Amino acid sequence: MPHHPLSNYYSFTSSVLVACGCRYRTPLHPTSLVSLAGRPLPSLRLYHYRRRRSPPPLSPPRSAPSPCAVLSSCCRLSKTNFLTGNSFFSRMERSWAGIGLNKNKAMVEHLKSYGVIRSNKVAEVMETIDRALFVPDGTPPYVDSPMQIGYNATISAPHMHGMCLELLENHLQPGMHALDVGSGTGYLTACFAIMVGPQGRAVGVEHIPELAAESVNNIQKSAAAPLLKEGSLSIHSGDGRLGWPELAPYDAIHVGAAAAEIPQALIDQLKPGGRMVIPVGNVYQDLKVVDKKMDGSLSVHDETSVRYVPLTSREAQLRGY
Repeated sequence: MPHHPLSNYYSFTSSVLVACGCRYRTPLHPTSLVSLAGRPLPSLRLYHYRRRRSPPPLSPPRSAPSPCAVLSSCCRLSKTNFLTGNSFFSRMERSWAGIGLNKNKAMVEHLKSYGVIRSNKVAEVMETIDRALFVPDGTPPYVDSPMQIGYNATISAPHMHGMCLELLENHLQPGMHALDVGSGTGYLTACFAIMVGPQGRAVGVEHIPELAAESVNNIQKSAAAPLLKEGSLSIHSGDGRLGWPELAPYDAIHVGAAAAEIPQALIDQLKPGGRMVIPVGNVYQDLKVVDKKMDGSLSVHDETSVRYVPLTSREAQLRGY
């Protein structure tokens, strides 16, 4: 398709444009928070299973609501088109940096004010686990951006952590078991541990041994340290594609890298009634929500389009995929 001057703003295959984000890139332009007819998008809590076949008009809206106002009322788009371009969250990030955002609680409050975090429980947990303890020294920890953590790996942006915690919240109740595949520096695993508490189990699996060791050190400095000491939180070095069967089944499984297809081992280790959140795809990726019914059957829907690093072997990751 020839380049059109509006191609940085609009999708040519769907009337809904991408929002939210990804592990290291969030494709969104402020004008994409409104429909191409200039009307606000519908509630983003609804799941959309059909796309319009006809392309939307190319004329931009003459007037549009403030992106902040739209985002605060509906910040999730389901089954959306993946676009390149400037990120609204990147603009939020620059805005926050401009006002001197340097504290963990302030980061969470800003995510709440933009509608990225809606759950009080998720907000409380993200305030409890200080993100600064889980990013490399010299890295600004509280901006809404992914960070390189070495070994061709990243820690996801705060808004993605918030989204995944909310998607899994009902499966991270006290006493439940949670698995974090590709646990990296340990941030989300620590959040899981706080949510499931000392009677539950939070398990992180990371195939880079150096990152696994670093994540233990990070957790020991955090509010989750007592849970690590008591054993309800554990980090293991291994191939996350195989899960961690020793402590299965899991009520909640999170995968922090994009799989070409959902690994069968993870499906097998998901408890009936449990939920998995996993990015799937290669060039085009969707954050899939997998619910296992009590009879063992699966229900899968796409939450949003994303861009994650690939779920692969340790050797391939160290080679740069």
